[in-house]
Amino acid sequence: MLAYLSVLLDRARGDRGATAVEYGLMVALIAAVIIISVIALGDNLDALFGGVADDVADNTPA
Repeated sequence: MLAYLSVLLDRARGDRGATAVEYGLMVALIAAVIIISVIALGDNLDALFGGVADDVADNTPA
């Protein structure tokens, strides 16, 4: 019976679950930063690349 309780206590003290939660939080934070960056910079990048595409199209020989 003492061995069984010892095993249960060892499992309860383990930090595998906490590590998985920490990795999950890091992935969620990185995803949020990427999404916010795309939303914030999306229009500016679209205008920039659109302008470059227009300049290239205007300067190509016919």
